[in-house]
Amino acid sequence: MVFSGLAERLQETFRKLKGKGRLTEADVDEAMKEVRRALLGADVNFQVVKNFIARVKERAVGQDVLGSLTPAQQVIKIVRDELAGLMGGTQSKLNLASKPPTIVMMVGLHGAGKTTTAAKLANVLRKQGRRPLLVAGDVYRPAAIKQLQVLGQQLDIPVFAMGDGQSPVDIARASVEHAIGTGRDLLIIDTAGRLQIDEEMMAELEAIKRTVHPHEILLVVDAMTGQVAVNVAETFNQRLGLDGVVLTKLDGDTRGGAALSVKAVTGCPIKFVGVGEKLDALEPFHPDRMADRILGMGDVLTLIEKAQASFDAEQVARLNQKIKSAEFTLEDFLEQLQEVKKLGPLQQVISMIPGLSSMKKLKELGDVDDKELVYVEAIIKSMTPWERAHPHEINGSRRRRIARGSGTSVQKVNSVLKQFEQTRKMMKQFAEVGRGAKKGGRIPGNFLPGKGKRLF
Repeated sequence: MVFSGLAERLQETFRKLKGKGRLTEADVDEAMKEVRRALLGADVNFQVVKNFIARVKERAVGQDVLGSLTPAQQVIKIVRDELAGLMGGTQSKLNLASKPPTIVMMVGLHGAGKTTTAAKLANVLRKQGRRPLLVAGDVYRPAAIKQLQVLGQQLDIPVFAMGDGQSPVDIARASVEHAIGTGRDLLIIDTAGRLQIDEEMMAELEAIKRTVHPHEILLVVDAMTGQVAVNVAETFNQRLGLDGVVLTKLDGDTRGGAALSVKAVTGCPIKFVGVGEKLDALEPFHPDRMADRILGMGDVLTLIEKAQASFDAEQVARLNQKIKSAEFTLEDFLEQLQEVKKLGPLQQVISMIPGLSSMKKLKELGDVDDKELVYVEAIIKSMTPWERAHPHEINGSRRRRIARGSGTSVQKVNSVLKQFEQTRKMMKQFAEVGRGAKKGGRIPGNFLPGKGKRLF
């Protein structure tokens, strides 16, 4: 999970700080040493770390902080604000043209995921009401044009291509005319990359820029390359004048050094991050929300946005009615599991929930494996419609048959039925709590499974 190593170390440092009660300047100094080690261990640029620690210490050792009733919380807030500021402070949006089409030029080295990111970006902006056109401007990499055409076909987004033998500058010029002629208000140009930065590539990109005057030049870099990504961004920015950065493979980068360094080193904001291989796995980058996740505060806003985009309103209303009338079945349970899968990897979803996002608590829960959902689906789908509606009637012989049909064991079938029953009871109790609250009643102390036991 992104930032997992850094998050764990920072959260442990601040747990110790909160346990001290009143703080001294020496306590803050010791905490800052731990923060410095954590950031350097996360492959954050050395100068960036040095400046960050200096700013935090300057704010944290003031009389207003050390003399307050909650000094540890004040220090954590300062670190959170400085982390958000390090990554840009607030979300940086695309510059859209006052007169269409808006031209976005994608640049970067081989292997960063530039072509796929161009398609993902077109998909994101189409959902916002834009009419995108993808432009196949990489005429050097074998099958680059075909790759973009396949992606465009999957997304039902048109692709403008002129073939391998054409000049990228001519392709870019012709694509603008084509976009205007076909009523497309967004042009995303995929350009050629190299294994490393060279003069020929840069000269070609500069020529495209002079020809079409893009409103946005976005550099696509692989987050897993750490400081190499930051150095690449710095060079591209000097030659082209970047408007923003797209970090790909952020879901596989446990350190996060590139995300924490690129804005401070280059001045270019991170505008989007790739968080998976699927064509909808590109998200706007919110520095403040990412800072919250690093410090274990969750990211409820992003979770809500994901849910609103994934869940069907009629389906949710139907489920609420079933919960109120105690008609929640295994069929509904399966349907909800499939909806949850749309939100992304479970580990990523849990990291957005305050209270569950702490690495320590995640470890207590055990490894969250998406494969478990596959087993649950297989088991429920191996049941007959009658069994899904009457789980209490599933006897031993039926359980053995379901286990054989799903390729699992009777123990796993028993576990799924137990999980379903716990979920059903919890939903029923939540519904009762809701009804009680509406009538002015108090919320019972045992409304969660465990009756008085603390879950975390």
